[in-house]
Amino acid sequence: MTVLTVRHTTPSFRTYSGENALDLLSRELDRPRPHRVMLMCGASMLSHREALERVESALGERLVARFAEAREHSPLPAVEKARELLVDSGATAVVALGGGSAVVTARAAVILAGEGGDIRDLCTRRAEDGRMISPRLSAPKVPIWVVPSTPTTAYAKAGAAVRDPATGERLALFDPKARAAGVVFDPVVASTAPAALARSSALNAFAMAVDGMQSTRGNPLAEALLGQALTVLGTWIGRIDEGPGPEAAVQLMFGALLAGQGSDHAGTGLAQALSHALGPRSTVGNGVVEALLLPHTIRFNLGVTDGAMIRIARVLGVVGAESPSLAIAAVEEVLTSARIPRRLREVGIEQADLPDVVDHTLRDWAVTAVPRPASSEDLRQILDQAW
Repeated sequence: MTVLTVRHTTPSFRTYSGENALDLLSRELDRPRPHRVMLMCGASMLSHREALERVESALGERLVARFAEAREHSPLPAVEKARELLVDSGATAVVALGGGSAVVTARAAVILAGEGGDIRDLCTRRAEDGRMISPRLSAPKVPIWVVPSTPTTAYAKAGAAVRDPATGERLALFDPKARAAGVVFDPVVASTAPAALARSSALNAFAMAVDGMQSTRGNPLAEALLGQALTVLGTWIGRIDEGPGPEAAVQLMFGALLAGQGSDHAGTGLAQALSHALGPRSTVGNGVVEALLLPHTIRFNLGVTDGAMIRIARVLGVVGAESPSLAIAAVEEVLTSARIPRRLREVGIEQADLPDVVDHTLRDWAVTAVPRPASSEDLRQILDQAW
C-alpha cells in the first residue's frame, strides 16, 4: 500500500487588509508591550506623503528610527547601513514599507543584526562535495511587519538575497526566525506602486506559482495555495494597466502571498534560479525576466511534469485540458496580457554574458529543488532559446 507522505508546517503569520488594517498593526506592535520600531523603505516612498503619513501615524511614538535607502537587488552596502541603524537605535521591531527590496533589505538587516559577524559566514554556500549548505542561524531576531506597495512573494519568505556590487555575488541568507510576523494590505499604500513595478512583482509571483505547481512533491496543501494563487494572479495581472487601483493592487497582493506560502513547501524552478543571475544584468525587473523564461523552462520539464501541467491548464480555465501543450498556451496567454518582452536580447541581456549566468545559476539554492535537474549544457540551451 502506498500512502501519501507530506511534511507541511504552517508558520505563524497574521494577515490584515482593509481601510482600518493599520489600526490592527498598531495593536500588534503593543504585544506583549509597546515596541520601539524602525521603519525601512526606499527613497521613492518618501514622495508618497499620504501613504507614509498613514503608516507613521499608525506607528506613533513607537517610531524611533527610519531607514529610507532600500534599493533594488538589496545591495550589501545598504543592508549593512540598515543593520547599523537597527542596532544603534535599539529598535525591538521593524516595519518594512514598500516593495520586495524594502522587505528583503529589512530581513537581511535583521538577520545580520541578530547574528553579528560577516555575511559570508552566514550565507548559503556550496560545500567541497557539491552540496548547498545553509548555516543554522540560532540568534534571536526582532519581529518584522510588512506594509507592502507591490505584490511581492517576499513577505511570505524566510530568506533574503543580498547582492555584493563589488563582486556581483548573490549572498543568500536563510533564517525562519526572520520570517515576517505578518502583513498589512493598506489600500493607500497598495496604490502607490507604478504599473511597471506592480507588473514585475506580480509576474514573479505568477512564475513562482507555476514553478511550484510543477513540483513532484505531491503536497496537496501547497497545491491548493498555488492553484488559488494562479487563479487570482491570472485574473488580475492583465488589469494592471487599468490603474492599478486599490482593488487590483490588493487582489494581486493576496495572490503573491498565496504563491509565496505555497512555493515554500513545493519548491522552486529553473526560471527563478536563472532570473536571479539575469535580473541585475537586465533593463527590467526580475519578475519580467523570470516570466519571460517560464515557457522555456516549462518545455524543458516536459516528460517529468506533464500531469502537473494539465492541472495548471485546468486552473487557468482551459476546458477539457488533457495535454501539457495547452498549459503552455494558457501561461503564454497570461504573459501576453501583461505585455512583456519575449526575448532576453530585448531586455538588455548580452549573449556574451550567458556563460557567466550559467555559472551563477549552478551556485543558486533554487536549483536544488527543481523537478528536473539541469546541467550547464541544459541551462545554456534554455538561455540560447530565450535569447
